Amino acid sequence: MGGNWKAIGLAALLPLLASCTGFTPLYAEPGVSERLSRIDVETPDTRTGYLVREQLEDAFAWDRSAPADYRLNIELDERRVARGLRVDDTAARYELGLTVTYTLVETATGAVMLNRTAQVPVTYDATDQPYAGIVAQQEGQARAATAAAEIVRTDLARWFATR
Repeated sequence: MGGNWKAIGLAALLPLLASCTGFTPLYAEPGVSERLSRIDVETPDTRTGYLVREQLEDAFAWDRSAPADYRLNIELDERRVARGLRVDDTAARYELGLTVTYTLVETATGAVMLNRTAQVPVTYDATDQPYAGIVAQQEGQARAATAAAEIVRTDLARWFATR
């Protein structure tokens, strides 16, 4: 009996799949991947800056053998705020707020092509053990860097797809 329901469900989905004609994935737009691979990423010399740069260079598939057509300047503002208090008046969690300001500059002309800001909030648990606290903070930074890189990558790909 369960197999019949699966077949009925699959048959119901077929018209929806057929309506997807004309859909073009973002990276299938002509030139998007090619342009992303020609972006030189500059970030602050911090742990989070390093993580964001590494994520973006991997996502863009940066072509180091060719000169960069664009430079992506990234500024990071990282704030850590205690959230929730325990009985002993110590923080139970922390919120890491990462503000990412990114500017895309055409290297040949120096023209600013895009200038945007994004907010990335991440929380992590506080702990009484010092080493575990450091690891939790670094894990929070890594999650914030990944989320920030994803926002920037998606925004730039969408921007290039419309040009």
